[in-house]
Amino acid sequence: MTRPLTLLLSLALVACAQFPTASNSVEQERLRAHIEFLASDALRGRAAGTHGYDAAAEYVAAEYRKLGLKPGGEGDSYFQQVPLREHSLVEGSASAVIETASGRTALKYPQDFIMGPDRHRTAATVEAGLVFVGYGIVAPRFDHDDYAGLDVKGKIAVFLSGRPEAWPTEEGAHLASSTEKARHAVERGAVGVLMLHTPREEAVFSWDKSVRYLGRPGMGWVGRDGLPNNYFPEIQGAATLNLDAAGILFEGAPVSIEEVFRRDSEQGLIEGFALPNRIALARKSSYRELSSPNVIGVIEGSDPVLKDEVIVYSAHLDHLGVIPNAEGVEEIYNGAMDNAAGIATLLETARVLEADRPRRSVMILAVTAEEKGLLGAGYFANHPTVPIDRIVANINLDMPMLTYPFADVVAFGAEHSTLRGFVDSAAARAGIKLSPDPMPEQGLFVRSDHYELVKKGVPAVFLMTGFESRDPNQSGAEIWQAHLRQHYHQPSDDLNLPIDYQAARVFTEININIGREIGNSPERPLWNHGDFFGEVFGGPVAPAP
Repeated sequence: MTRPLTLLLSLALVACAQFPTASNSVEQERLRAHIEFLASDALRGRAAGTHGYDAAAEYVAAEYRKLGLKPGGEGDSYFQQVPLREHSLVEGSASAVIETASGRTALKYPQDFIMGPDRHRTAATVEAGLVFVGYGIVAPRFDHDDYAGLDVKGKIAVFLSGRPEAWPTEEGAHLASSTEKARHAVERGAVGVLMLHTPREEAVFSWDKSVRYLGRPGMGWVGRDGLPNNYFPEIQGAATLNLDAAGILFEGAPVSIEEVFRRDSEQGLIEGFALPNRIALARKSSYRELSSPNVIGVIEGSDPVLKDEVIVYSAHLDHLGVIPNAEGVEEIYNGAMDNAAGIATLLETARVLEADRPRRSVMILAVTAEEKGLLGAGYFANHPTVPIDRIVANINLDMPMLTYPFADVVAFGAEHSTLRGFVDSAAARAGIKLSPDPMPEQGLFVRSDHYELVKKGVPAVFLMTGFESRDPNQSGAEIWQAHLRQHYHQPSDDLNLPIDYQAARVFTEININIGREIGNSPERPLWNHGDFFGEVFGGPVAPAP
């Protein structure tokens, strides 16, 4: 496999070298060359930790070098190696036994419960009493504390999936994350967590769909303390229970599970209480250590003072790799839109900005293992190669839909900071309008790489093509929805898609304009006064209006 990859990489570099590099206008054929190489079968889906991903990383580094970008990785290189740990649940090791007044019930895996591996221990067991804690959320901004009046020390915290439906989508998505819920449980002394799959969630993402993902290894980045990211060693057992199993768990409880689910569906008041039962959880896990690089280049700013401030453009280089289908036949997940298109935009942005450098410096960051949980971005945010307080903004590129002549763009996160003005101006210069989020229920602001820098206080935007089309015979909304149904995370996200390279050029121009607007502004971007994310994560805040 190494020889074909090396040969293709050499041919791709020769092909790109035929283009002159010094030009401050976007060129469609460069975008085409990048996408066609990165989404080719030879790279085998670019999964983090594979030869295909490494070849893609070498390609990106070679482009940086050719463009004259300064190395922004470790030492004098373009690479920041991200230490990763792949973890798997040992087959047949997962067990969950509920003890009630009527006896002990062994739950069936995966019909009744699902469980991931412990990400650090090879074996883990816990048996303890149970406390129902509503959604398991503590949110002072919404005057909400599910743990008020409850004692979970030495117990297993039981909570519903999701959060109160009336909360704003993006803020709610952060508060309802499994990491936040586990953190609150640990801070209050819990030794385990159980999440309950609800009828409300079943209507959106069925239990059967969750079961399909079982068996695939998980992954996390490993910190300098030897522990995986977002790991809580205090949690000795964790599982998700299906509807019927939740009924057993609540046997003899002061409020029935049916009533709890009804209140969840109808946005009623949900209060916690101690459960009269116990549960025993056990699992065994196996591990594989590996490494995969972020690829980082820097364009030095032209202003002797402002060049110390850095704008980060980010895009994930990885995709899903090779996965056997139901018949056991290996299929390549090329990720043409997700995210060869984003990396192509990133590289062409770097070329144009290097030819006409803004006053602030620009970092070009291609990250690994986004598909495994924003891991490359998370590692960079926690181990940045420049001081984090020098990073003034993040512009993220993830799965731009470049298959139709879009007439508008959406900038997730723009409403949280003064970045909105920069994006609005940049889009207008390209003759494109800025539209509000057409899919607020998806909570996309917290689901891509930029969010790791947001959690360090950095204002960020994540740009995508909108739902409007310049072609009256095409609906951007229908194209997006069809892609999400048929091609997202499927082998069909490949070069057979009708990629519109004119649209790709316009999308790239808008992203370049955003960087120029920020890079040349006298003022750095600021969180809006009173914004949730600015208050939770810190960072510079605009004065009160």
